[in-house]
Amino acid sequence: MIRVEGLSKHFGSLRAVDGVSFAVQPGEVVGLLGANGAGKTTTLRVLAGLLAPTAGFAAIGGHDVVKAPLHARRALGFLTASTGLYERLTPREMLTTFGRLAGMDKKKLSERVKSLAHTLDLTDFIDRRCGTLSQGQRQRVSIARAIVHEPSVYVLDEPTANLDPVASSVILELVTQAARQGKAVVFSTHRMDEAEFLCTRILFMRQGQLVAEGSAQELLLKSGQRSLTASFLHYAKGGT
Repeated sequence: MIRVEGLSKHFGSLRAVDGVSFAVQPGEVVGLLGANGAGKTTTLRVLAGLLAPTAGFAAIGGHDVVKAPLHARRALGFLTASTGLYERLTPREMLTTFGRLAGMDKKKLSERVKSLAHTLDLTDFIDRRCGTLSQGQRQRVSIARAIVHEPSVYVLDEPTANLDPVASSVILELVTQAARQGKAVVFSTHRMDEAEFLCTRILFMRQGQLVAEGSAQELLLKSGQRSLTASFLHYAKGGT
């Protein structure tokens, strides 16, 4: 469902992403970990079609993100940390607007909005203007907007940022259910407990390159560490 081969993205002399390759199968949750500036967000933005790669290949649902961007985007639910909301619209209006833009018919869209409101606990504020919502509420609306069209691939950049433990657990359950439904998920996070709990595999990035890959247990063995946090620090500081 996701295929990346030799992907690079350069900004002048900066190699933000440098020869990255990986694949994600249906039903997998793959964690993308690394320190700030490691290249995670740039990689995800190339997958979403927001940045053109300097070299290499990326595909979503079998669609090249450069040659067939519209088809790739239809298969993708993308959440970026910098996504904003239309302040004067309500969550219901937001989800309805983006669902219609994705080509959903009114009946199916109405049912989808109701389902997401229940799953992501939006019901109490779904008809309030987005400009009045707390940061955590806004984050849940952003996630709902990203997946309202029922994509087969989720690419989530720190989806639990700014959420308390209760709200975070809602997102983790959403990702778990998505994997059970056969969706492919890339999940970027700085929370090691989330990565260990959710992820089938974990990819560590450093200076634009993948430096380690495996299950949480495999990475502990490879790094010689006793916790995933210690493994993260090991790879972030140049360990192999």
